[in-house]
Amino acid sequence: MFSSRDAEPVGERDDAWQKLDRPLRRILPRSLMGRSMLIVLIPLLVTQAIALGLFYGTYLNVVSRRLSDGVTGEVSLVIAMIEHASSEAERTLVLQDASSRTQLGFSFQPGETLSRYGTNHVLGPMDDDFARSIRQNLGRPYDVDWSESPQTVRASIQLPQGVMVVMVPVKRLNIGPIWLFVVWAVSSSIVLFLIAGLFMRNQVRAIRRLGHAAELFGMGRDQGPIRPQGAREVRQAAIAFNRMQARVNRFVAQRTAVLAGVSHDLRTPLTRLRLTVAMIPTFGPIRAETLKPDLADMVADIEDMERLIGSYLSFARGEGAEEPVLTELRGMLDDVAAATVRAGGQVLGVEGREGVEATVRPDALRRVLTNLAENARRHGGAMRFSLREGERNVEITVEDNGPGLSASRRAAISELNGTTASQDGNSGLGLTIVRDIIHAHGGSIRLVESPLGGLGVVLSLPK
Repeated sequence: MFSSRDAEPVGERDDAWQKLDRPLRRILPRSLMGRSMLIVLIPLLVTQAIALGLFYGTYLNVVSRRLSDGVTGEVSLVIAMIEHASSEAERTLVLQDASSRTQLGFSFQPGETLSRYGTNHVLGPMDDDFARSIRQNLGRPYDVDWSESPQTVRASIQLPQGVMVVMVPVKRLNIGPIWLFVVWAVSSSIVLFLIAGLFMRNQVRAIRRLGHAAELFGMGRDQGPIRPQGAREVRQAAIAFNRMQARVNRFVAQRTAVLAGVSHDLRTPLTRLRLTVAMIPTFGPIRAETLKPDLADMVADIEDMERLIGSYLSFARGEGAEEPVLTELRGMLDDVAAATVRAGGQVLGVEGREGVEATVRPDALRRVLTNLAENARRHGGAMRFSLREGERNVEITVEDNGPGLSASRRAAISELNGTTASQDGNSGLGLTIVRDIIHAHGGSIRLVESPLGGLGVVLSLPK
């Protein structure tokens, strides 16, 4: 059994990880390309660092120590020979012979003593290795001067009779410039990183193309099936998208055909009914006065049914074959406002600058604006159109001075996607048509309270 105490460390670890995760998210790149390249770069850098550490920390140190030991071994041999020399001439001969055979410059200063000890070089491991080798192999006081010349190191060894000076070529101690290995490691890393970047760019390009196609299809801009590219998984996703796109298009076509057929079939009996009503005999003043209200009600019902059928036809045409084009919106608002005035509505004004454009289906958007204007005319009478341009979208607002809707009512209509009954008891199909067309454009619709006192409908469309 696990107690609650056993679970506490897990929770603490989760909290610690969350605290660490937030700053990491701010540092890490957000794009797939950036994160993929980071996944490639970090192991590459770690591998090169390990290789450099192993090479520099093992191979270079071993070779440097062996070179230093070789030089000090020769110096030790020469010191032993001059200590056994019986005369000054023999010592000089030994030093000359050693200089010619070892590539080292030997000289002896009798009666001299060292004024300082140690080494003055701090630029690499070879100075430390050389000083260590002198201490271990010679066991005498020494002074190593690396500033004598760029190609020579001056080593002074204290002997009982004086100081022996050894001029050691730097090439006898140096294993080679380390920058060659660093340049090779860095250049190879850059080349590998660029090659990985080329491969990753092709994969990311395929994913980006798939996302762009999905975005356009969501806006109703069907550009046909996309060509599968990239890795196998990306190709499978592209193939699945093409199949989904074909199924959605087939479903929309079937729905449009069904709705159009039903609406067309309903017009035929309505036409016969209107003709029958018109041909009902109304002879005699009493009979005419008696049937006139009933006939007027029947004609009004027929007109409502025809308007409802027209709404169904509009709904069926909402996702038709009309292609999106770049459209100037202020001119369209002016046309809809003028048509509304001719139909008996009152337009208080059209606000917004000219030249605002968006890629839309002109006929479908005009149908939306006409539908909203007709709704405002029926419920209020006075309305106002406004146009506002943002960075990525365009907002069109239609306001009226009617009774409006309460906040709860607006929320209920939004949650039910506009399929609730309207204020006058209609089916609410008009708002459904509006929502259907706006969503097909990749936009959104929201209901707000109008400053005029009624309802405001805000349409947001991508550019």
